[in-house]
Amino acid sequence: MTELPRLADVMRDHDVSRGLALRAFYVLRDEGLAESAPGARWRVIRGGESEDRRPLVDRIAALIEQVGVGSEFPSASALSSRFDASRPTVSKALAKLEAAGLLSAGGQGKVRTVRALPSRQERSQS
Repeated sequence: MTELPRLADVMRDHDVSRGLALRAFYVLRDEGLAESAPGARWRVIRGGESEDRRPLVDRIAALIEQVGVGSEFPSASALSSRFDASRPTVSKALAKLEAAGLLSAGGQGKVRTVRALPSRQERSQS
């Protein structure tokens, strides 16, 4: 994503107050064109979509809900491509979900299946 100029730079370059510069950033945010980034920065959102910042375990748990109990679950490789995360990171998330009893144990050449749907309490603790 492309970062927008810092607030101080906008104030200096356009000779406007902090409040006016902030309002401009808030308008971009409200229009779905920009979002605040860590470090008091702002960045452009491509295609008007914000980045999903939930932990990977929560994003995979949401996928479990979509797939349904008894269905085959995608492999770690497929999930790493889908969520743009490394395979070891995905494997750790899958291990947590297996320990919670939501997925059957996987392994090399072994297809995981959905055993149960996550409850609200499990999603908030993961």
